[in-house]
Amino acid sequence: MQNLSTAFPVGKVPLNEYPRPQLARARWQNLNGLWSCAFAEGEAAPEEFPDTILVPFAPESPLSGLQKPLLPGQTLWYRRGFFVDGYVAGNHTLLHFGAVDYACAVYINGKRAGGHVGGYSPFTLNITAFVHSGENRLELAVTDKTDAGGAPRGKQALAPHGIWYTAVSGIWQTVWLEHLDPAHITAVRYTPGLDRVKVSVESTTPGDVQVEVLSYGRRVAGCILPTGESEELILPAPHLWSPEDPYLYTVRLRLICYDHMTDEAESYFGLRTFAVEQDPDGVPRFFLNGKPYFQKGLLDQGYWPDGLYTAPSDEALRWDIEQARALGFNMLRKHVKIEPARWYYHCDTLGMLVWQDMPSGAAYPGDLAAVVLPNLGIHLKDGLYPRFKREDEEDRRQFLIELQDMVHTLGNAACISTWVPFNEGWGQFDAAVAAALLKKWDPTRPVDHASGWHDQGAGDYKSVHKYYFKVRAPRREERRAFALTEYGGFGRVLPEHVREPEKCFGYRMQPDKAALTDAYRRLHEEQILPLLDKGLCVTVYTQLADVENEANGIFTCDRAECKLDETVVRAINKLLTLRGEE
Repeated sequence: MQNLSTAFPVGKVPLNEYPRPQLARARWQNLNGLWSCAFAEGEAAPEEFPDTILVPFAPESPLSGLQKPLLPGQTLWYRRGFFVDGYVAGNHTLLHFGAVDYACAVYINGKRAGGHVGGYSPFTLNITAFVHSGENRLELAVTDKTDAGGAPRGKQALAPHGIWYTAVSGIWQTVWLEHLDPAHITAVRYTPGLDRVKVSVESTTPGDVQVEVLSYGRRVAGCILPTGESEELILPAPHLWSPEDPYLYTVRLRLICYDHMTDEAESYFGLRTFAVEQDPDGVPRFFLNGKPYFQKGLLDQGYWPDGLYTAPSDEALRWDIEQARALGFNMLRKHVKIEPARWYYHCDTLGMLVWQDMPSGAAYPGDLAAVVLPNLGIHLKDGLYPRFKREDEEDRRQFLIELQDMVHTLGNAACISTWVPFNEGWGQFDAAVAAALLKKWDPTRPVDHASGWHDQGAGDYKSVHKYYFKVRAPRREERRAFALTEYGGFGRVLPEHVREPEKCFGYRMQPDKAALTDAYRRLHEEQILPLLDKGLCVTVYTQLADVENEANGIFTCDRAECKLDETVVRAINKLLTLRGEE
């Protein structure tokens, strides 16, 4: 098995693939690479930038070249020069950031050009008024409280331990430029059905968009669409998307303003529907394309030993999905993290469903009862803000802003089948309200409103987590489906693949491959397969890969070894499909 966790080649631009596949243009300019940087106490700009960092790797990561944390109260300053390729004074220059954790201010040639708050969403600044022909200077000032505040941060911790991992700060996704006509496309939206798709296009200037839908290189549908409006296109002989057949339609977009084409881009969509509905026996289940479909998934933390939040290469980003598919899984639950757009593109093209978590905004609830009670079947009302470490009204407001950003950013992904706003009570609040908001923003996908703990009776799933206790079916409901959204977590330490073997954590440690495989097999034969007749329609095993000192992955952290017998995993997944869709 190939080890994808290696030192980055000197002189090569990291992650040099086009970063936004659903609105792709031929011309763009990658700003990844070596930048100057400086850590400063407080907010004042430093006089010198003595360090060098490899963007887009966070300063805490080995691949950044620094491996140094950004602490609360500090500011990380970035600097680099750049030329605008093909500079034309009348055109617009757009500066794109895939993600910067957490708050930042951007300066072009010494003048503030804008800023952003939120560590997981992309943002774009129009820097036309600040750039000129020749060399320009870009500076970025970043602050990040990590777990010293209530902002969404997932599993990041300043003092990592157990299931909490090394914090990530600053730029951790691709930075890039586009130089465009002032009239250009800013977004495209798709709402797919079983034989049609609704399309809308947004632009900087009103105009008409030529929309052309291609299947196997042949035009099958199209229209002239005024920007800001939508139109439903009927697709002849529709080819549906599924994990078994991940077919995608190509879309060509041409913006016509002032009687000539001012912009063109290429996009895509998958034709599919998701829902939770009753099967012919009246049992609520997950439906894909109008039929019951069993989702067999893995918990996916999205961490790498050398890049932390950032995969060392696009190949590594794709590799995790390929290996999960090869083992017979058809779903990944992206756990309290949001990935770069290319990860969802790979799920779209390879055929992998995604349960998308919102990054959590706090760690465990504030008292022991809130942690213990849900494991005993007792669920607290999540309007008790102090118990869930959610006293700060501004933090709650910001969480909802970033939740909407997530849906807005990822809504076109063919692969995302479920939204998950809260996990195990970590900073949970008003989960029923969050579920209603998600349904308002995106009525086309189910919601797991409170994964595992503190069920508020909302959403589309009765969501259960079980590690130490036997997995049992909850009382059947008329509306919500039974989903086992975390279980297993069996651990095994391979000392040559972890930094600190003596500190490794797993829910039930096993001594070797045979014992781990046997425990995995018995768990499924004795507890999981018997539940399929009781309505179980989703399983999420913990987890895809080890992370730092958490050793309960199917793969080692460096992806160099599979810790179980792969034939047994594949055989069990085949049984889950056969029995789960009978």
